[in-house]
Amino acid sequence: MCIVLFDWRPGAATPLSVAANRDEFHARPTEAARWRGDVFCGLDIRAGGTWLGIHRDGRFAVITNFREPIAEPGGGERSRGLLPQAFLESRDTPEAFCAALADEQHHYAGFNLLVGDRRTLWYLSNRGAAPRPVDPGLHGLSNGLLDEPWPKVARGKANLDRALGREAGLEGLLDVVNDRHQPADSELPDTGVSRELERLVAPVFIQSDQYGTRASSAVQLHQDGHIEMAEQNWRPDGQPDGPVRYSQAL
Repeated sequence: MCIVLFDWRPGAATPLSVAANRDEFHARPTEAARWRGDVFCGLDIRAGGTWLGIHRDGRFAVITNFREPIAEPGGGERSRGLLPQAFLESRDTPEAFCAALADEQHHYAGFNLLVGDRRTLWYLSNRGAAPRPVDPGLHGLSNGLLDEPWPKVARGKANLDRALGREAGLEGLLDVVNDRHQPADSELPDTGVSRELERLVAPVFIQSDQYGTRASSAVQLHQDGHIEMAEQNWRPDGQPDGPVRYSQAL
């Protein structure tokens, strides 16, 4: 998952609205989102775990990797995708889960993690962000720290704000992350990778034959207990890979 755009409004009728893209190599085997017990999520077949999911009780988790030219020595012996799955299958509060993970975070390659429910939302990165509650408001998370102002993050947040102003549902949230605008080279961040790679991963929606957006997700958690999620899978040519998959729970 390479971008997560979300609106966090604790106490509102819809505390959490999310639009997100998972970017990955197209050859990596994956199962599309479906109910797996009480959790609706996709599955990374190679390493296990997931990138984004919801629980019937209103719990939510999503992870992104952290862009860096060289992985930290000794990191990565555990799959990052196991972290969202572990939270969704646990009974821990978001705060307690992040606090416990802080002592184990060095076992994973660079990551950003969001875990929450209708009342609280917590963020942790093992690349420089200690566990903390997320402030209410509009946020964007890509492969840097939360709200790092990369062009795709700033553009995505603005588009999400407009969509929510129109009271967009799941379809509107999916449209937010189907954005293929290519930023100018002068706007690109310098994250230590090649300029060619910076260009490739700069759009909200990434499309290439080898690597790109594999799945787009939309989530809304409602205060009345209703939860909604939709997932659109994508082919290497940037065209839909089947219909949108919807799920709801009360």
